Amino acid sequence: MTLAEKQQQTVDDLLLIDDPQERLAFIVDRARARPPLGEAERTEANRVTGCISQAWVAGERRDGRCHFRTDADSPLVRGLLVLLGDFYSDATPADIVATEPEQLIEQLGLPRMLSPTRLNGLRSVGAKIRAFAAAQAASGPG
Repeated sequence: MTLAEKQQQTVDDLLLIDDPQERLAFIVDRARARPPLGEAERTEANRVTGCISQAWVAGERRDGRCHFRTDADSPLVRGLLVLLGDFYSDATPADIVATEPEQLIEQLGLPRMLSPTRLNGLRSVGAKIRAFAAAQAASGPG
């Protein structure tokens, strides 16, 4: 599945929840089911700069595809990180680099639901994920 297809599926699934606050609550609740990152992954290298909350993105490449695990000290931020991490996981580095998170963020109505600070933090997460993918793409196939 391409990221464009995955984006449409994510939007379609989440927009089944009409109320924006309930949609955001669903995103937060879904993240609660995920195990937190271990202390070994809560490193400065994995920390998201530009986020007021403490937030981390741990990326790895397996079979030529990127996979992301995320964590944050705020439930809302954690939910948003899991949303982006899940969206980009299992995609090729080239597909990730070519796909800005902005359209997904807009289609889900997040700019109307989040403070400017949270929105900037979410964009920083997208940038960190895409930077990881760019480094993987530059290292060649693998």
